[in-house]
Amino acid sequence: MLTVTKDLVLPCTVTGSWPRPRWYDVSMWGRPLDTCMLDTRFREKYADAVATVISDEERAGLDILTHGDLHCDDDMAGRSWHHYPLQRWAGFDGDHLQSEETRSPWLRYPPGTLLNEIYTGWRWPRVVDKIEHRPLDYPKIWRIAQSKTDKPVRFGTCSTQVMGLFLDLHTDKYKDTRQVIWDMAEAMNKELCALRDAGCKCIQIEEPTLHFWANTYGKDSDEVKFMVEAYNREVQGLDDVEIWIHTCWGNPNMQRVIENDSYRESFELYLHELRGDVWTVEMTDRDFREIELFGALDGRLPKKVCVGAVSHRSLQVDSPEQVATRIRRALEHIEPEQLIVSSDCGFGRQGCNRDIAFFKATAIAQGCNIVRKELGLTPTRVPATDEALQTDIVPKTPLG
Repeated sequence: MLTVTKDLVLPCTVTGSWPRPRWYDVSMWGRPLDTCMLDTRFREKYADAVATVISDEERAGLDILTHGDLHCDDDMAGRSWHHYPLQRWAGFDGDHLQSEETRSPWLRYPPGTLLNEIYTGWRWPRVVDKIEHRPLDYPKIWRIAQSKTDKPVRFGTCSTQVMGLFLDLHTDKYKDTRQVIWDMAEAMNKELCALRDAGCKCIQIEEPTLHFWANTYGKDSDEVKFMVEAYNREVQGLDDVEIWIHTCWGNPNMQRVIENDSYRESFELYLHELRGDVWTVEMTDRDFREIELFGALDGRLPKKVCVGAVSHRSLQVDSPEQVATRIRRALEHIEPEQLIVSSDCGFGRQGCNRDIAFFKATAIAQGCNIVRKELGLTPTRVPATDEALQTDIVPKTPLG
């Protein structure tokens, strides 16, 4: 159900994570949010950091905001994006290096590379008992963010399918990782339903692994069919929520994690088999390869499409004109009413600073306004462009 973007044409946003302010130097490290918020120093820093993200995104001119993933710990290459639920649900224990035997073939890199440093350095709990839901405090995280703005805040969370890539089994409760993934999907569904009940109308499930699995095993394989079922179980019953399905090709410390970054094998799956309303696709870093696949449907798209118009992997800030050129390219294949503009992925997870994230975000908003004018649409306000509100204004030097 389109609860947020139903009447918006060419809205803009960013994917989710946002760089942490330097003074936000606390993490939860597995503790419940309620416990952390009893500490007045944590409470002040966390609430102020969320307010900062909301303020940055509003000043940038975005139409749909995010909570910035500031509940995630400030850990190596953004590990907490996966780790936050695993630290809190029942059935997991410890903090271990993943065994060589169980590491995914997609995540093997030679010594001396950053990705080898990341994936051999990340530690994970082991599955030691049946997995059961315990609260993740998503409703509270969303309330804190939404209370600071009148614009809609989209809540994003890592898909449980990604977590399954890293888990070693140390119990006879599970024979393989399929049931682990299924039980995690059921646990996440309980949390998402609680989030919906709190009033959140837009939820983003980040990185179902279908595009990885389809490229490896084929779109008709049993492995892929199971992941489709597991994803749909994860979002079951959320029919009154606008669901976004985010996909990219990696973002630990801004890194692409796989060479075969084609959406062709998973294209029909994401559009037709997965429950949801918006599909986000990485485009700028891939030079808009395969954007023509959307045009082949000629106005018959079953979902809105959110294209990345700036790369999260490049530190060079894009100009509004560059963003506008990319939007025009997308519009050659996707109708304006079905197009949303965003970043390829989030700006958090260690690799980017706040200034770069902010000015990439405002380039997205300005680029959208350029194209809106060309389409005869009303541009939206971008406070960052107001000449009278610049941080520093050079005084005029009097003559004589």
